[in-house]
Amino acid sequence: MSSFRAVLALALVSATSASAASWDPATFSGQNTLQLKTTAAGEGEHWFPVWLVVVDDDVYVRLGSRAASRMERNTSAPYVAVRIAGQEFDRVKVVPMPDKAPAVAHAMARKYWSDVIVRYFNHPMTVKLVPEVAGDTKR
Repeated sequence: MSSFRAVLALALVSATSASAASWDPATFSGQNTLQLKTTAAGEGEHWFPVWLVVVDDDVYVRLGSRAASRMERNTSAPYVAVRIAGQEFDRVKVVPMPDKAPAVAHAMARKYWSDVIVRYFNHPMTVKLVPEVAGDTKR
């Protein structure tokens, strides 16, 4: 019976930590990277790191060609999973925001010193990450 209690305790801890995840752009602004998970047919799940910035209290990422291609092949689109600040969010909507590309690029330049070089690479997608609210499947 003790193994049953251990499994039950582990399940409760996992459920508590998953529900305790809090999408907080102000906190995330201090992070250097987040990880995105996409799933492609024939390839399975793939996690990859990207830089992030917070603009107008929203989390944005700028995707290079390879990451943009993964997004286009993502079988769970428009959703991805996100890992940031020790938390994981299973259902985050990727919202293309080409009109925000200049503001995001400017914020990236202020935050990351190496953007002095990286800015010249192709970044075909600028996206806002919007977490799905529990019970909200229409977002």
